[in-house]
Amino acid sequence: MQKLMIDLETKSDVDITKAGVYRYADSPYFDILLFAYSVDDAPVKVVDLACGEQLPEEILNALTDDRIQKHAFNASFERVCLSVWLRRNYPECFISYGLQEDACGNYLSPKAWRCTMVAAAYLGLPLSLAGVGAVLQLQQQKMSEGKALIRYFCVPYDHVNGIPQFHAPTDAPEKWDVFRAYNKRDVETEQAIEQKIVRFPVPEFVWREYDLDQTVNDRGIQLDLQLVQQAIRMDTLTKDKLLHLLKNLTDLDNPNSVQQMKQWLAEHGLELESLGKKEVQEQLKTAPPDLQAVLLLRQQVSKSSVKKYQAMQNAVCSDGRARGMFQFYGANRTGREAGRIIQLQNLPQNHLPDLEDARELVKSGDLEAVELLYEDVPDTLSQLIRTAFIPKSGYKFIVADFSAIEARVIAWLAGETWRMQAFADGKDIYCASASKIFGVPVVKHGINGHLRQKGKVAELACGYGGSVGAMKAMGGSGMSDAELKQIVTDWRTASPHIVQLWWDVENAAIKAVRDKTETETHGIYFSYESGFLFIKLLSGRRLAYVKPRIDENRFGGDSITYEGIGTGRKWERLETYSGKLVENIVQATARDLLFYSMQTLSQYFIVGHIHDEMIIECPKDTKLDEICQQMAITPDWAKGLLLRADGYECSFYKKD
Repeated sequence: MQKLMIDLETKSDVDITKAGVYRYADSPYFDILLFAYSVDDAPVKVVDLACGEQLPEEILNALTDDRIQKHAFNASFERVCLSVWLRRNYPECFISYGLQEDACGNYLSPKAWRCTMVAAAYLGLPLSLAGVGAVLQLQQQKMSEGKALIRYFCVPYDHVNGIPQFHAPTDAPEKWDVFRAYNKRDVETEQAIEQKIVRFPVPEFVWREYDLDQTVNDRGIQLDLQLVQQAIRMDTLTKDKLLHLLKNLTDLDNPNSVQQMKQWLAEHGLELESLGKKEVQEQLKTAPPDLQAVLLLRQQVSKSSVKKYQAMQNAVCSDGRARGMFQFYGANRTGREAGRIIQLQNLPQNHLPDLEDARELVKSGDLEAVELLYEDVPDTLSQLIRTAFIPKSGYKFIVADFSAIEARVIAWLAGETWRMQAFADGKDIYCASASKIFGVPVVKHGINGHLRQKGKVAELACGYGGSVGAMKAMGGSGMSDAELKQIVTDWRTASPHIVQLWWDVENAAIKAVRDKTETETHGIYFSYESGFLFIKLLSGRRLAYVKPRIDENRFGGDSITYEGIGTGRKWERLETYSGKLVENIVQATARDLLFYSMQTLSQYFIVGHIHDEMIIECPKDTKLDEICQQMAITPDWAKGLLLRADGYECSFYKKD
């Protein structure tokens, strides 16, 4: 046996959509019901564990034999579930595997696993089995009856004395037969997907990155559950008070209703298209005092900080750690990780000067003191979300991130020498950009320092072809359209090589698609192969665009369209352009640099990573400088790229 393809049907009283697979399998009521498998692509067999069947000994042994490759769609589910199941039902088998209880959670090694979902995502395909099957037009599609059967057999229908009650196979034999067929079909669909995409294998170095990603997910991050519980309690009490105040001011049945609130505001002379944060902030500048009071209260009531704390409570495992926070290749356009469950990628920033004092006050549960010292309790709780992540006792966090990684990468790719020199000289890129745009020296907190903000807005907005709209979105709304347009023009004049990179990349991509050939620019290769546009990065990794073609854009020129997941999470035809292609390339390259650094730092206990940042749980004598220096080392394929990493130490996670 060389390859074992697996699909499981399981049950648990934990909602996997809210808690993730680690907490789902951690429940004492978790169990495996059906085990479908194929050995070396042979016909699929189903072992009915719920009805007393046993796994064949060769299959049981294969699960803990790292010489045998295990395949599954979303393999982390099968790997984690089998780890828990084996530990409970075959402890002698698990002990002989050599795993010991530690902060990693005692899971089967990901090195022996291959994920069909990752292989599909590498080709720009959807992240669901049904979605991939539909796009590839497989004969063997995932059975649509599955969702109803899972609700029937895998989710409790009741609780008796606190014990979840599940339907048994004998409760509905005909449904159970269909469920067995559904389990078998999933493996057959996975086999068909692998056969379809086998000609475009995932490189081994990407699988090594996957192993590292899974290891980080297995480790998890410890949570300060006292802080989490008190924050939820305080949020509930505060929201009740605020809603009571709003009801008194507005006489509305439900002031939390967007429709009711908009109607009330309109009746009082304030027409709003939405109650979004930006629009409300804008109206607060000019609204009458009585409406300002209502808008401020509404803003506090609608703050969703408690949802993060509730996500933590849902996800935490029995050892106090939250796992499964990162989805490998979750953003399949670039290969970046996506956040899951608690969503570390979009945590609110913290600006409280006395962050530690506020944190301890909330932990103590003294709501009156929090109200007395902090005007906005929901905002205070929001700023403390990061601090709920803590290292284990006796350890500390080191948080290290790349400085201006995307600006460095695009300057290096384009050969924009003045930018690269600014980085080499240790200059602030926003000051350097402002100086280049306005033709005067700009020093942060010094001469012409007021121009730095304009340089920052330009840097954030213009690098990927953005214009006035992008400038406004990045913080330039205080300037006139004419001024913004002039800054865009000046930025492009100051960065001709980056502008040229946009057009060179777009022309190379269009030629590759139109002529079904291979082209190259700036060391990046573009090729059309079997209905895919591939962009090969300098790292050797390839980005994939499904079914590309040349269409006419709104300006009457040529543009590339392709199939992908749109803003509504639907599979649809999307349009791309010069700046967007460069953005994909730059962000994908930044992602590869982060994974390279994570691998060079793999001797450390990395517990999290967010875009260009990593969180390391380490002994208190670990040196920050050594980690930052090692993180800034570039791989062989990135010669000439100047990286810099900065970091800080903390006893709880925060934004320095």
